[in-house]
Amino acid sequence: MKKILLLFILIFSAITNAQTETNPVVWETSVEKISETEYDLTFTGSILENWYVYSQYNPEGASLPMEITIPEGEIGFQLIGKATEGKTYKKYSETWEKEEIIFKKSAIVTQRIQLTNSEITQVKLNLFGQVCKAACIQFEDNYTFSLNGSILKKKVVVLDNKSKLLSNKLKLNLKNTSLLKDTTSSSEDSSLFNIFFLGFAGGLLALLTPCVFPMIPLTVSFFTKQSQSKSKGIANAILYGLFIVLTYVLLSVPFHLIDGLDPNVLNTISTNVWLNIFFFVILVFFSGSFFGYYEITLPSSWGNKMDSASNVGGISGIFFMALTLAIISFSCTGPILGSLLAGSISATGETANQLTAGMSGFGFALALPFALFALFPSWLNSLPKSGGWLNTTKVILGFLELAFAFKFLSNSDLVGHWGIFKRELFIGVWIVIFIGLTLYLFAKIKFPHDSPIKKLSFSRISFGVLVGAFVVYLIPGVLKTPTWELNLLSGFPPPQFYSIYEQESDCPLGLDCYKDFEEGLAAAKEANKPILLDFTGWACVNCRKMEENVWSQNDIYTLLNEEYILISLYVDDYEKELPEDQQFEYLKANGNVKKIKTYGDKWSTFQIINFKNASQPYYILMNANLEILNTPQQYTDKDTYLNWLQKGINNFKK
Repeated sequence: MKKILLLFILIFSAITNAQTETNPVVWETSVEKISETEYDLTFTGSILENWYVYSQYNPEGASLPMEITIPEGEIGFQLIGKATEGKTYKKYSETWEKEEIIFKKSAIVTQRIQLTNSEITQVKLNLFGQVCKAACIQFEDNYTFSLNGSILKKKVVVLDNKSKLLSNKLKLNLKNTSLLKDTTSSSEDSSLFNIFFLGFAGGLLALLTPCVFPMIPLTVSFFTKQSQSKSKGIANAILYGLFIVLTYVLLSVPFHLIDGLDPNVLNTISTNVWLNIFFFVILVFFSGSFFGYYEITLPSSWGNKMDSASNVGGISGIFFMALTLAIISFSCTGPILGSLLAGSISATGETANQLTAGMSGFGFALALPFALFALFPSWLNSLPKSGGWLNTTKVILGFLELAFAFKFLSNSDLVGHWGIFKRELFIGVWIVIFIGLTLYLFAKIKFPHDSPIKKLSFSRISFGVLVGAFVVYLIPGVLKTPTWELNLLSGFPPPQFYSIYEQESDCPLGLDCYKDFEEGLAAAKEANKPILLDFTGWACVNCRKMEENVWSQNDIYTLLNEEYILISLYVDDYEKELPEDQQFEYLKANGNVKKIKTYGDKWSTFQIINFKNASQPYYILMNANLEILNTPQQYTDKDTYLNWLQKGINNFKK
């Protein structure tokens, strides 16, 4: 891993045509003979003023320490213990919140070795470490020691003065950092439960489709009749259900691997303009399948192979039966599953745990009836017969898929700053879609697989009236002065200030806000007011819910408008580039380089560096001296948020 990081930095230096203008550290080597088989090998580093090198004894969980190792393939000697060091210093790290051990001006490190082959006349050691100031440059090389004590090699590590590598450009000198406790656990647990529930609801909907519903009695009957005993049949059916859950959970594993690359990578992916357009096209395509114009299926060979494998006895056979169900039912479950995957990524962004929660809920809902009906086989008689109502369910899901698709088109428009798909147009499209659903429920329009309807059922009429009422509820949303706000839909339409009608402010609820931290900080100093630092996003559903349902409350709105300086930083603003003179490359503590090219790059990195969090919404209260006034807050209810704001005011006055 260290070699890969070093290679990355060397490649970067070559690309930027780095010139040897400054030498932060120069290493020299020497040898002292202790006995016939023991030698002291010494590295002596000359370090430039204001630069420093980390010790090999640097604490765990902090910056990378120096390491001395035997290069691969070197034989004939061994290391005796850890190297001894000359004078070191302690330096407190704001980033790691630890006292780190460093060398200043000079570094002396001596490693004792013992020969296991007395005939060798020279040995090699590998030295790895970091030299830092405004940036950290990793060094690593093999050094050859002649056992007569002569110096055979020098190593120079260089830093290009023209490089824009900066490790502390975004770092704040925060005070009261003890208040910055990890607030993600409880909120993430709540988020995981909510997404599990949404996945479970999606799984229940998938059960009510023609691809899955008829398979419940057939599969359960197979297990209970084919097994040697009733108890064995029940055990097999339950195991079958567990394998269904496992099948869908495994689909989320690749996202965990992606998420491990960077804490903000899923947010970057989910807010990508073209990915959201792709989701829009896919969901429109899925809705056409539900309407019955075509069928989406996986290759038939997949199903045949899985079906053949399911004939194998024992646990493996049951597993392949579960996999067969997933593949055969894909034409119905695929669109719902695709919506779940897309929605989970867009709603959360920073972690793959939510995807696993959603997929677990989806699989659990699909598996539940197989286990329950196996335990209570007499319930099978109470199941309604398959018929036209299953196709009606598919068509209804098609309308919902179509409505959901336009959320992704809206995300692309917001993040791309196109100014095309404004709030009123979005609501207008939804009105048309749900008018279509209303007409379908009252049998005024039909789709290819619909059966003739002689008489509308009470449930169909009731649902049609409910959807019609929803259309009436939406209509004020397209008016300049709406009769009521669409609070039930908060987070789905674009924000209220993103309107075809002229708005006084481009901030939530018409509040005054700053979209640059330095500008907001200067305003807070001048007004002598505390700061509400709002990490938000154009495509953040929970951010819109907080703004439209919590910030809109009179007492909270008054505090935000009169007592606080609001700084809203959009972490998903990846399409809007920073001015060229403000772009730079950030060198992270692990040695990786991140290009800060857009406002989204800047503010997402700014949040991670200073607050070690990558979720939105994320709220910080501080004063102009960068003193934290209260613990961070995330998505919550209005009473909790009001108390949090008031406590911040009280702490500010103290």
